[in-house]
Amino acid sequence: MPAPGRAPQRFVQILERIWWRLDRAIDERALRASARLYVAEALLHGTSVLVDHHESPSFIAGSLDVLADACQELGIRALLCYGATERNGGRAEARRGLEECRRFISANSRPLVRGLVGLHASFTVSDETVREAGEMCGDLETVLHVHLAEDMADVEDARRRDWPGPLERLVELRALPRGSVLAHGVHLSREQVRTAEALGCWIVQNPRSNRGNGVGYPVALAASARVALGTDGYPSDMTEERKVLLDEANEHGDDMEAARGRAEAGRELAAERFGSMDDVCEMDAGTVRLLTIAGRLVVRDARLLTGDIETIRAAAASEAPRLWQRMDTL
Repeated sequence: MPAPGRAPQRFVQILERIWWRLDRAIDERALRASARLYVAEALLHGTSVLVDHHESPSFIAGSLDVLADACQELGIRALLCYGATERNGGRAEARRGLEECRRFISANSRPLVRGLVGLHASFTVSDETVREAGEMCGDLETVLHVHLAEDMADVEDARRRDWPGPLERLVELRALPRGSVLAHGVHLSREQVRTAEALGCWIVQNPRSNRGNGVGYPVALAASARVALGTDGYPSDMTEERKVLLDEANEHGDDMEAARGRAEAGRELAAERFGSMDDVCEMDAGTVRLLTIAGRLVVRDARLLTGDIETIRAAAASEAPRLWQRMDTL
């Protein structure tokens, strides 16, 4: 992947100079190859449910179908949304992102996949877009998935808009139906975390990502039992994510009992959207011996049964140079 022209010093610069460039470079071919690779390797790690907050500003309409097809084909459950944002094309871009959520939720019939309404971090959207997302959740009887208080930039932006904080902004604009997914929450206070719990929201902590981006550690999350463990795009190796969580929790003086419970809480989050699930994963010394999802055997003795993993990896390796070239021009 091409290095940024100037090394980023702050979180927003990391987004602007690396991740948002990558998002803009993604086209349909790159998305299909990367989706199939990520899903296949998630299954080989024993992961049975993905919660994905997707953005590809150069390929919005139809992008969720590409992801959903990969999930259904290879056999993983998924909660998918497009993260609407105004960071490239203003309100028109946000409307296109929300419309992709609406289109997908209305049309999707894949048994393993559900659609959510998505917003990128609230500092990249206007109050009008936040309201529209909340109204869409009500119309479609689903929930919101949004990055929240990952960095102080999100908090400072909300205050500049005359809100006490980003959580209060979403609440007052009626954008958080019960069951909504708030990613990160690093810079929430204990009172805000308790408010999110009272509203029935989930907060998903992402230790590897938070450490890698240098945004801090969310000690206040111990104030809620509705906190699950996620990866924010890192490989879906939840054993490794849990290890980093416990290391970080111990280093920052977190409630270790609360931290240990987050790895299992994801099952409850998924069950709220899928209902009763009969998925089974059997591990032996870190190896997936058996993984069945919705009654379908997808992994046996560390071998993917629903696709050719080497073909999938080769397709991704072949597509990567073209993606990097597109990114390098942005």
